[in-house]
Amino acid sequence: MSIEYVPTICPYCSCGCGIYLVVEDGRIIGQEPWKEHPINEGANCPKGKNAYHFLYHEDRLKMPLVRKNGEFKETSWDEALDLIASKFKQATPESAGFLASCKNTNEESYVIQKFVRIVMKSNNVECCCRLCHSPSAAALGPAFGSPAMQTSQPAIEMADCIFLAGVNMKETFPLMSRRVLRAKAKGAKVICTDPRKTVTVTDLADIHLQLKPGTDVALINAMMSVILAEGLESKEFISSRTAGFDEFRTSLSQTDLKQAEEITGVPADKIKEAAITYAKAKRSCILYNQGICEQSAGVDNVKVHANLALLTGNVGKPGTGVNSLRGNLNGEGTGDMGSLAVFYPGLVKVSPEIAEKFAKFWGVESLPGEPGLTYMEMLNKCPYLYLVGADPMMVVPDTNNLKKTLQGAEFLVVQDIFLTETAKLADVVLPAATWVEREGTHTYVDRRVQKVDKVIDAPGEAKPDWLIICQLAERMGYKDKFNYTSAGEIYEEIRKFVPTYKGISYERLKQAGGVHWPCLEDNLPDTPTMYLEKFNTPDGLGHFQPAEFKPPPELPDAEYPYVLTTGRSIFHFDGGSMSLRTPKLVSELTHGFVEVNSKDALQSGIKNKDMVTLATRRGSIEAQAKISDNVPQGLLFAAFHFPDSRGNSLTNPALVPGAKCAGTKVCAAKMEVKQ
Repeated sequence: MSIEYVPTICPYCSCGCGIYLVVEDGRIIGQEPWKEHPINEGANCPKGKNAYHFLYHEDRLKMPLVRKNGEFKETSWDEALDLIASKFKQATPESAGFLASCKNTNEESYVIQKFVRIVMKSNNVECCCRLCHSPSAAALGPAFGSPAMQTSQPAIEMADCIFLAGVNMKETFPLMSRRVLRAKAKGAKVICTDPRKTVTVTDLADIHLQLKPGTDVALINAMMSVILAEGLESKEFISSRTAGFDEFRTSLSQTDLKQAEEITGVPADKIKEAAITYAKAKRSCILYNQGICEQSAGVDNVKVHANLALLTGNVGKPGTGVNSLRGNLNGEGTGDMGSLAVFYPGLVKVSPEIAEKFAKFWGVESLPGEPGLTYMEMLNKCPYLYLVGADPMMVVPDTNNLKKTLQGAEFLVVQDIFLTETAKLADVVLPAATWVEREGTHTYVDRRVQKVDKVIDAPGEAKPDWLIICQLAERMGYKDKFNYTSAGEIYEEIRKFVPTYKGISYERLKQAGGVHWPCLEDNLPDTPTMYLEKFNTPDGLGHFQPAEFKPPPELPDAEYPYVLTTGRSIFHFDGGSMSLRTPKLVSELTHGFVEVNSKDALQSGIKNKDMVTLATRRGSIEAQAKISDNVPQGLLFAAFHFPDSRGNSLTNPALVPGAKCAGTKVCAAKMEVKQ
């Protein structure tokens, strides 16, 4: 009998917190705090404290499954892969779509996108980055040159003002919220924009801008008009490091504070207070998440926050910036590796020239040079679908229609660790290894690359995702391009072709806390703070991008009198496949719920814990009512983790202009006591 304490990184959100796994004879029997880890210093959230239990759940997939006569039957790897290869050989570059997961390692994501581009000759490869932070890429790319987080997590403590925009940090990034608390202890002021009075608002906010859903652009434009009127803009920074200021200033000339109050519901004096607080701070830091991205105005929402930072010179210093917070642990890395229809590895935009460059890298005659279909487009248009760790039935809008589409697909493959809601619809299901059952790297929220080592064996015949894809490539005639023998070999290829990772070796990643990209050489330091001297735009300047307020496309009416918004709970994660198979987390929150204002509940005859039917134009779900004045009158909030009450299934599938994600945060709804 031997017991080891093995350091690793939590498998949930993108903070990248360290834990020790207690391993006895090849099995995890417990976990302990990793007090020396620089991100969490031994503390963990409820999910992090219960990180490993899902690995041993009885639902784990152990053998390939093939649908025969409407039922799944266990089969051999050879039979399953031969069948998949025969089907995808029939697909055209336009008819096949592949979804990677932001829980994949960088090595796995890299191999998946390489397979799609070389074998399928297509750019139809996406990941869940599209669903949440494609507005960041569309807005921050032109503004700064990259959508990535600009400061490091520890540097948040250096800020004098922290602006939490559309992020319930205490529940979704609990360990990062400790940085905000430490900054507050030093005197920092915290501004929160959120329609709900969340635990983040009550515990952290000095100024709560409780705006109406979908009115962020009007609010931030009003704040910037105040800053200009008060002469608080950073004239030197604007002059030396930005472009487009005159046009931007003109765009705000008609902005009226009282009109902004009417649109947003935020009192004019509060808008003014927030603007002056943000502008006068020496270091102001914007941290934002899906609350501003997953709206019809998602791209414009991010643009105006970028404008706010440029206007006040709050970019390019530690503890400042416009910082997107990725939900999944490898949300940054999966995009970095090119698992997006518009980017090759290294976040290089798809073009004929870039395709030719990577064709030479990979030793093939040609590669596709035009952007592929995006996440939602593929699900609706591609008859051949291959999903690696993706469970769209739990997270995308209007899943009633999606289910019909997937049931009608020519051939659907799902590669995952459980028989997810999407896997239940598949023709073939492949069992994958996950987390500490294989080795690889992830790139966490602040561009921090950390390595996860293999600690235990995967159950049954489950295999690493990269190995499965390589074995499929062999059957499709491309063994020589996917003849990898280890994750380390794949990673060395990444370092060769992705310049921002060149200086980040497995050896260097042995240090606790990892390494921030860009790191251009082995002997050069990493980059905790971006844009110290110039931006990554072609001219090196930060670019203002004017944006005008437009109301959400679906607002309450007589039939659907409420606004529905969706989000997460501290006890569960994403589509729930891991957290709902963790006993302690399930005991904390066992079922879906909808938050209802007490006055709305009274008018509707709804009591606390009543089962209610919540409906939109897309369908209905049943959930338990949670009476709370944390939501204002007219607003309903539903979690989306639970298969029997999927909040996102009700939301509007209309795609956000310029980003092609869906606006899940604002739609019209109705509610009644379950009959």
